[in-house]
Amino acid sequence: MPVAVTLSLYISRQFTIAVLSMVVSLTGLVSLFDFIDLLRRVATKPDVPASLAVEIAALRLPFFCIEILPFGVLLGGILCFWRLTRSSELIVARAAGISAWQFLAAPLACALTLGAAATFALSPISSATYSKAEALDNTYLRTLGGPLNLAGGQLWLRQSDRGLKPDGVAILHARQVKLDHGTLALGELSVFRLDNADHLLVRIEAPDALLAKGKWELRNARSILPDQLPVPIGDLDLPTDLTVKRVQESFAAPDTLSVWALPGFIRLLERSGFSSIRHRLHFQTLLALPLLAGTMALVSAGFSMRPARRGGVARMIGSGIAAGFALFTISKIAEQFGDSGALPPVMAAWAPTGAGLLLAITVLLHLEDG
Repeated sequence: MPVAVTLSLYISRQFTIAVLSMVVSLTGLVSLFDFIDLLRRVATKPDVPASLAVEIAALRLPFFCIEILPFGVLLGGILCFWRLTRSSELIVARAAGISAWQFLAAPLACALTLGAAATFALSPISSATYSKAEALDNTYLRTLGGPLNLAGGQLWLRQSDRGLKPDGVAILHARQVKLDHGTLALGELSVFRLDNADHLLVRIEAPDALLAKGKWELRNARSILPDQLPVPIGDLDLPTDLTVKRVQESFAAPDTLSVWALPGFIRLLERSGFSSIRHRLHFQTLLALPLLAGTMALVSAGFSMRPARRGGVARMIGSGIAAGFALFTISKIAEQFGDSGALPPVMAAWAPTGAGLLLAITVLLHLEDG
């Protein structure tokens, strides 16, 4: 028993070091390409400093780390098990009567732990930094306006109001939001019209408003100028280029919400009448991440523990990498089906992982002879 424990700790340490090294390397590589793309976009904005590209790229690092984790486990596991097999350490262990299932338990536990840490600990950090990165990107590198936030049942919108004089922007704040049969209704609406220098022009209050084609229809509105009493203006049409679809698509992206915040936001969307498929799918994907990491660990072991004397090692390792990327492709296809509503979010998130787990177990059963 002490020998098995010592061996397990040794293998798990080698496995963890290899996986973390691979995750750091792949994250750095992806971040480099992202930074180059940001520099290209910053170059088209003379008034934006190059340091903004560095800041945005750095804020996206935790997000890339979570996305790359399954590949890091796969490639790091293949590298670890291939080294241990090449040095005959695993061969000696199996000859001593220790089965592959025994010494794979520790690496599997490490992979599950890394996946759980990414889901429940790194996800809140990633969502916060990614949200800030997207805010900087939208503010300085993109020109499209749109909804700012949906929180606590209240909606904040920002749009251009070039249809009115003078030109500027309008910020809408609705304390009640309801989508009913494709019609977006806002309650207790406040509209703040600002000029191009962000000076307040007028504030408009309305008990309710509807989003019609090309305009907001405000009912029983009243205007409030600075240092003046409210003036009733009746019904008012406020030009807009927003649609119900654009409003919904511009809500907080699933990647900007942590696994802890997603359930509440999903309930808020459903209570307001909006579709929550994207957010439910992302929530289930985060929950499935530990199992996916464990599956990748087993896949890497199954395709890299073939003794060198049998030949075909390179082919087996290549097959393992191909199997990992095939699993990723299948998961993305299932995600698209889930996003379209063709598959339930639970099935779209968990089915590819379950299929990969069955594949890994099948390969290990085929190779295990102890």
